[in-house]
This record gives sequence, C-alpha cells and structure tokens, in this order.
Amino acid sequence: MKPLLETRKLTRFFGGLAAVNEVDLQVAESEILGLIGPNGAGKSTFFNLVSGFHPVTRGTIAFQGRDITGMKAHEVANLGIGRAFQAATLFMQLSVFDNVFNGFHRHYREPVWKAFLHSASVRREEQRARQKVKEIIDFMGLTDYADRKAQNLPHGHQKILGVCIAMATQPKLLLLDEPFTGMHPEETAVMMKVVGKIRDSGVTVVIVEHNMDAVMRLCDRIAVLNQGRKIAEGPPGEIARNPEVIEAYLGSDEEEP
Repeated sequence: MKPLLETRKLTRFFGGLAAVNEVDLQVAESEILGLIGPNGAGKSTFFNLVSGFHPVTRGTIAFQGRDITGMKAHEVANLGIGRAFQAATLFMQLSVFDNVFNGFHRHYREPVWKAFLHSASVRREEQRARQKVKEIIDFMGLTDYADRKAQNLPHGHQKILGVCIAMATQPKLLLLDEPFTGMHPEETAVMMKVVGKIRDSGVTVVIVEHNMDAVMRLCDRIAVLNQGRKIAEGPPGEIARNPEVIEAYLGSDEEEP
C-alpha cells in the first residue's frame, strides 16, 4: 500500500544553512506519527515545506501518490492537508461557532455572484456548513462553549478550537504543531483524547511536539530530526532507548529557522 504522505530527499536551505536536509519520510494512513527533535532540528520547517508555506530547495513531496512539490499553501490545503499552528490563529472577538464557520469558506462551491444574490443554492450550502460546524464542535467537546468568544476560553480550549478550525478544512492529513504547549496535565490529557478521536475518525495525524510523555503515549511511530537530518525512526519504545536520540537532546537550545 502506498503511503499517504511521502518525502524523498526533502531539503530546504536558508542561505547556506540546510534547515531540512535530505529527509526521507513516509506516513501511513490512519496513524499518528510524532516528529521530534531538539530546538533547531528543522521540525517546523518540515511542516512548512509539506504544507506549501516554504518552497522546496530540492527533493519531492507526494500526497496520495501525487507529486505536490512546489504547490502553494492553498492548493495543498485543497488536496486535504490541514494544519493547526503552535499559536492558534483565532478571531478572538468571535464565538467558537463563528471561528470554525470561517474555516469552511474555502469549501464553498457556489460562485461569488450567486453568493452576492444570496440564492437558494447558497443558502443550502451555508446551512450544510453550519450543520458541519456543529458536528465538529460537538465531536471536539466544545458544545458548551459554542457561543462563547474565543478570548474568553481557557488556554486548553483555545488550542482545541485551533484544531477545530483545521478540521473545518476536512483534511485527510492533519499537521499539529506543538498542540500541548502551555497546557497543564489535565488539559494535555483532554487534547490527547481529542487527537485520538481524530485519528479514529479516519484522519491521519502528524505531530511536532516537545512533550515527550505525550508523544510516547500517543504516537504509533516517531521520527527524529537533528540539525535538519532524520537520525532515527521507529516505535516509541525503540526511540526512547536510541543512544543517538538521547545524545541529540542534550543541551541544544538554538532557535529553529
């Protein structure tokens, strides 16, 4: 079976620095893959390449067997790759419902002139979107917060809302950039259950994360980057015992490009 996502010799230079250096990686359907490494390892750059935010210097990216190397971010999103960022990009003055509803706008199939006239087909499209928003909010456990402004949510719920918005793009592959950052243990436990539910619904998940306890407990496989290169890949127990991985985590605090 072909992998859902595959990179081959994926490389990105910033000036003379290889932030990502010839990374070969495969992501299988319906798995949770952890992408870890010390600061400056190239993890976020890898996400930026896959999601079309940075151009590739060399190498290839394939999604569902299709070469997507060089595609723009909106084109990649339209193919089914969603992303939730480390800092959730929320409309703080809008409600939870309206934040998620905004995520559906790119899925509207009706032409702009029909929307301007507010035709019957546009009204049907909007009603379908609103129903889907409700389903996502219910699925993610935010039903009681649907009418609350994003700015009034606890930090953990804001992070979940960011994932809701990414889910509104109806992804086949979801990239989560440090979903547990700033969370206390109870919030982390809730988010872990949310990610598990997303995978169980048929969405493949790749996580960049520094919370090693969460990664080890949640992920099916883990890939490790260090100084732009992949140095290890395997099940959590194997990665935890890998001497090269242990060494890579000793005292690196450089900023990631």
